[in-house]
Amino acid sequence: MRNEQEFIDLLHERLAELRAGAERAVAQALAQGGSTFQARLERDVMVAEQSGLLSAFNAGERGLCFGRLAFRDGRDHHIGRIGIRSDDEERTPLVIDWRAEVARPFYLATGHTPMGLRRRRHITTEGRRVTALHDEILDLTDSERTGHEGSDADAVLLAALDAARTGRMHDIVQTIQAEQDRIIRAPQRGVLVVEGGPGTGKTVVALHRAAYLLYAHREQLSRRAVLIVGPNPAFLGYIGEVLPSLGETGVLLATPGELFPGVTATGTDTPRAAEVKGATAMADALAAYVRDRQTLPDPAIVIDHEDGELLLDADIASDARHHARAAKLPHNLARPYFAFHVIDALTRQLADRIGADPYGGPNFLGPDDIAQLGKAVAASREVHAAIDELWPPLTPRQLVAEFLAGPSHLPAADAAAIRRTGGPWTPADVPLLDEAAELLGEDDSAARAAAEAERQRRIAYAQGVLDLSYGSRTQEFEDRADDDSEVLAAHDLVDAERLAERHEEEDHRSAAERAAADRTWAFGHVIVDEAQELSPMAWRLLMRRCPTRSMTLVGDPAQTSEPGGCGAWAPILEPYVGDRWEHVRLGVNYRTPAEIMEVAAGVLRSADPSFEPPRSIRSTDVRPWAHRAGDLAGAVAEAVARELPRDGRLAVIAPRAHHAALSAALPGASHGPAPDLTRPVVLLDPRQAKGLEFDAVVVAEPAEFGVSDLYVALTRATQSLGIVHTGSLPAGLEAALSAR
Repeated sequence: MRNEQEFIDLLHERLAELRAGAERAVAQALAQGGSTFQARLERDVMVAEQSGLLSAFNAGERGLCFGRLAFRDGRDHHIGRIGIRSDDEERTPLVIDWRAEVARPFYLATGHTPMGLRRRRHITTEGRRVTALHDEILDLTDSERTGHEGSDADAVLLAALDAARTGRMHDIVQTIQAEQDRIIRAPQRGVLVVEGGPGTGKTVVALHRAAYLLYAHREQLSRRAVLIVGPNPAFLGYIGEVLPSLGETGVLLATPGELFPGVTATGTDTPRAAEVKGATAMADALAAYVRDRQTLPDPAIVIDHEDGELLLDADIASDARHHARAAKLPHNLARPYFAFHVIDALTRQLADRIGADPYGGPNFLGPDDIAQLGKAVAASREVHAAIDELWPPLTPRQLVAEFLAGPSHLPAADAAAIRRTGGPWTPADVPLLDEAAELLGEDDSAARAAAEAERQRRIAYAQGVLDLSYGSRTQEFEDRADDDSEVLAAHDLVDAERLAERHEEEDHRSAAERAAADRTWAFGHVIVDEAQELSPMAWRLLMRRCPTRSMTLVGDPAQTSEPGGCGAWAPILEPYVGDRWEHVRLGVNYRTPAEIMEVAAGVLRSADPSFEPPRSIRSTDVRPWAHRAGDLAGAVAEAVARELPRDGRLAVIAPRAHHAALSAALPGASHGPAPDLTRPVVLLDPRQAKGLEFDAVVVAEPAEFGVSDLYVALTRATQSLGIVHTGSLPAGLEAALSAR
């Protein structure tokens, strides 16, 4: 114990040195400024790199070293969250990053396959203090004893599983299991589907996979960033500390309702509306709706012009529309083609009228005259108003709002289900906004022209400054120039364009921050949790965000509850990658005790007798209980007071309709769209509870849940489960409880 404590002390001293060095490097880089674009670029790269190191050093403070590997050949390595080297000439490793290949035996070695190890040590720390050692002997011929050997190889894992919950997911870097390690280190290419029932650790495995990929493909993924999509804000809050604790910050976390820049979906759809909006038929309906906005005049539009009226009839508009659509461009990008052909036709119409020979001869107007007429037509506000009427510039928000107010190209029942005027955006609207953005495109020619004009203005201003510098040279400078000395002024050192560049705004945002603001950003890797819940339209959005199809999808079809969810992997992936995807399944339940899992599995077996749950490795000898009450809120409050762990967390999972009464009966409970999961008691509905875990759970009115929602609610507890109801229990649940 003393030797390990001395090593941990040494390690923290070295970490402090590295942290101080990174802080100095950042301060020095920022102080240097930089007078050229190259210098500023080098400064920004230095600041970004050193800031990233600082984040990693700060993250590594907790549980800096947690393992030690003693090999048969004499090698000895400590394993930790981050890699740290000593300050000698050889840069000797003090601790090996858990993601390095040499660290794999810590997770994979067994007595049957020792991978060259003679012993593996788990080091438990609190802060900087070593509190426990646990040695596993993998070479049975090794007679050396340390006094820390343990017969139970899973002791460290079980201790972590039995620990009280804090309301935040912790990393499992110390207790990664072999089946999890293989998934974490799987190659980046292609789509990997990780399926697993409740408690199998699929979410935390996906997060550690993100950390591993950022380590193994640092250069690529630091530029492109990693996107992690979670089902709701509560879930993102729950997992939010895992990657920072592993020293990784180049990740964007978002819900499906946050994947369109500038929009945070706070509205709620009916289940039927969400199902209709999520179907692929919506893509065809929106495309047809956009074509409907490319109209023909009926009757013809009469345009006042200084040289006489112009007639924009259906023939002119139809020909212009044909040419614009032939360009195969999105609506807004094709609009200039439509405008060009309309202006050209109106110019010819005007030229034929003005320059016509009454005796049938050739037109009196020459090419230059016609060009001048064209400029006048193109400058006419009335002409552009007519063009806007027939081919209007549209924004995604405008288009989707108008479509929802009067849905078309859908069956009447579907149109009625989604019809809405005003109100906040809903999560199911976000894929529609993204689809609309694809159909419309963004004509940024005006913005680019304005930016170039501003750039030229800055250059002209800079040139004026340099001219002033040149013209205001003093006689002293000229006299000094009479000798052989060289006198340099501003105009000798920099030209106007470089001087203007110095005053341009610099973008210091991280790749993740820039990605969040850019709808067209292509992520290096995308991880989707509860992937079975996303609709086909949501998958269209996500596939646009990852054109390389480098993705990790995590979920459990048995827990599908969204009406628009796919609920199976093939329908999600076949439209995009065919059968070129890999499927793995996690079969061990680390969270849910066997007593609780038996009851939850009985609920699903009532609907599907062939259902097989993941195997629980824990047993608490605490059976789930059920209580029928006359006063739901009062009975739940009593149950919470009785079941609340001293240092743990308890969740009440109830249908949304009962939340007002229950929150009044539980004044200390956190609730709402983004509840604080660190509070001792939290009130959730089943959808909010997805992916979360608590020491104790009280489920209220289970008869009002669907089968999938009830299965989710019953499998959130790590220690105890109670059920409070005022009516009859669902048949499957009652049978499972009675089968004890």
